[in-house]
Amino acid sequence: MSFSTNQNNIAILGGGNIGIALAKGLVKSGKYNAEQITITRRNVRSLQDLTNQGFGATDNNAQAVQQAGVVVIAVLPQQLDGLLDVIREAVDPEKHVLISVVSGVSVADITKRLVKQVQVVRAMPNTAIAIQESMTCLASNNATKENMALVKDMFDTVGETIEIHEELMTAATALCACGIAFFLRSIRAASQGGTEIGFHAAEALHMAAQTAKGAAALLLATGNHPEGEIDKVTSPKGCTIAGLNEMEHAGFSSAMIKGIRLSAQKAGDLYVKSN
Repeated sequence: MSFSTNQNNIAILGGGNIGIALAKGLVKSGKYNAEQITITRRNVRSLQDLTNQGFGATDNNAQAVQQAGVVVIAVLPQQLDGLLDVIREAVDPEKHVLISVVSGVSVADITKRLVKQVQVVRAMPNTAIAIQESMTCLASNNATKENMALVKDMFDTVGETIEIHEELMTAATALCACGIAFFLRSIRAASQGGTEIGFHAAEALHMAAQTAKGAAALLLATGNHPEGEIDKVTSPKGCTIAGLNEMEHAGFSSAMIKGIRLSAQKAGDLYVKSN
């Protein structure tokens, strides 16, 4: 069945960075009220700022599920089985749709643990969700089109979304979620280079970050291939091609590819089922 966003509450189980950012993004979009959203955490006092803004907060996961139609599971992989055991009785396949942002956990893993055929949508956002700039991948093998649309609408409030096949969700974790760190490290390296050639550290970081933002915006706005844009700034015997070739000799592209591959492998091993 499908759920109307103005008739159902949302429970976010796990008040970490992703869970809190999603809650704030939903309200900022104007499509949801803070009063519709309950966030759970063992230490409820750490959510005081959110309760002051009208959000619900509790340490009772089962109760939060009972009072919601949409349930977002945003805990660490090693905490998942314990959480599912706690909420099992509260989950109603006729009432609930579950959204899991837990890395390396399949729809089947969740339904088998719950022993219920509840609809589950996997979502993999990244930390840019905090500024409504996430790249979120969505997948499911049992959710209706209506509920996939509902989940897409939710995550569209905090960035861009794309629906992919479930077997690619681990790869999406490496490219999009881990990828934030890879691009941040690249910006950090560029800023260090800027400092070495004469800029103050804060200046160099700002210049590198804005340049990276411009490069990404250029690709998103034009749809052009990166190499096409690179060709526009590489002249014969010029300084750009000299720098690019030096980086490639040092294995820049190869290192990025290898890092993404290893992160994908590790992401697939994060969830270890308990008995």
